[in-house]
Amino acid sequence: MTLGERIQKYRKMKELSQEELGKLPHISRQTISKWESNQSSPDI
Repeated sequence: MTLGERIQKYRKMKELSQEELGKLPHISRQTISKWESNQSSPDI
């Protein structure tokens, strides 16, 4: 399972939209979408 798949799985388990998830750490919805589709990954 990729990082993007895990992000999406846990976001859906918490019943959050991409926009709602992005508001928590002040990240845009577009960034969350790119992570979930494995177009990019978060800087750790």
